Amino acid sequence: MPLFALVDCNNFYVSCERLFDPRLEGRPVIVLSNNDGCAVSRSAEAKALGIKMGVPLFKIKDLVNAKQVIVRSSNYALYGDISARVDSVLSQFSPRIENYSIDESFLDLSDLPCASDPAALGAAMRATVLQWTGIPTCVGIGPTKTLAKLANHIAKVNPVMKGVCHLKPDGLDAMLAAVNVKEVWGIGGSYLARLNAIGVQTALDLKRLDPVRARDLLTVVGQRTVQELNGIACSDLELLPKPKQATAVTRSFGKPVTDRQAMEEAVSFYAARAGEKLRAAQQDCGYLSVFIRTNVFNKDPKYSASRSIRLPVPSNDSRMLVHYALHGLASVWREGYRYAKAGVILNELVPAGTGQGNLFQSAPLGKSSAMMQVMDQLNKRMGRGTVYQAASGIKRDWALRADYRSPRYTSRWTDLPKVKC
Repeated sequence: MPLFALVDCNNFYVSCERLFDPRLEGRPVIVLSNNDGCAVSRSAEAKALGIKMGVPLFKIKDLVNAKQVIVRSSNYALYGDISARVDSVLSQFSPRIENYSIDESFLDLSDLPCASDPAALGAAMRATVLQWTGIPTCVGIGPTKTLAKLANHIAKVNPVMKGVCHLKPDGLDAMLAAVNVKEVWGIGGSYLARLNAIGVQTALDLKRLDPVRARDLLTVVGQRTVQELNGIACSDLELLPKPKQATAVTRSFGKPVTDRQAMEEAVSFYAARAGEKLRAAQQDCGYLSVFIRTNVFNKDPKYSASRSIRLPVPSNDSRMLVHYALHGLASVWREGYRYAKAGVILNELVPAGTGQGNLFQSAPLGKSSAMMQVMDQLNKRMGRGTVYQAASGIKRDWALRADYRSPRYTSRWTDLPKVKC
């Protein structure tokens, strides 16, 4: 019989910040989005103060000061590394694991000898992750992925369960009757309104909905959700990530950009970073788009433009991507504006080396690939940004604002904690 577990890290970004700074324990902490914009992770203490997910920092500045809320900028290098460590621990319990997001993983517990007592197994996973990584988690277990995710929610909001919930057939309906239908995986927005309009208020109501009617209301996805709530597994783990159809690097600037050279540096940096992402995924792109735009929320004069370019041959060479990104920027740049955001988007992605070649290409692809490989290896070994193209600039005054960022303890030598004797 299928059996799935969903392990979710609690307040993940905040938990990562607390790992290397125990002074944050028991205190209200929030982590901000890019450019120190909005709260994207909150400690339990911050939630108790009424700080909502996604609220802009400037709107809660008085509360932050009055209640001495600790503020941190996003530190994705740290979070990504800790996430990999958590997954490494979880792989000790099951070889079949799906990394659903940076802080969530599905595990297949079916046919495991130790799965005779799922709740005890869930408690062991939770305790081991906490001991080995320092990250607190909640574990939900059920016969389908939808029920496992719902069980995780139940474990999270009911302290009496001590972070573990196993949804068994006995008593399942009583548990579902106490959960609002909006907590069911995939139900939100317009779907929620449609269900509420026909009297579906709880997860149990949705479980009892006729699958054909669910399909009419919510498409085939809704039909599968109803089936999964009834214990019929409609989806297996995705053990290998699906190849991306597109990739993008877009950023808001730390301060408005009015100088063309600064914009060229930013676009070059984004194009080079997009190339790194392509090479990591072993893909080439055949189509590149670059865009720039002003702030849509203030009173500055408005301007937004983009340019798309087909590459002469599919590539992941950062030099080629930078060249064509700058070519696209030249055609859309207009003087006299205060630009707030720019980005590079890559489409028509194919497995590396499989794209249609060009009889007139000037450099052998093998040499290009070798150069990028050496560059990536140096940056991986010595830290991202050790080797980069000069077109990306040095000072980068346009870079994202991160006034509250903690050290990158696990991914940069200079940020390692120092012990004073």
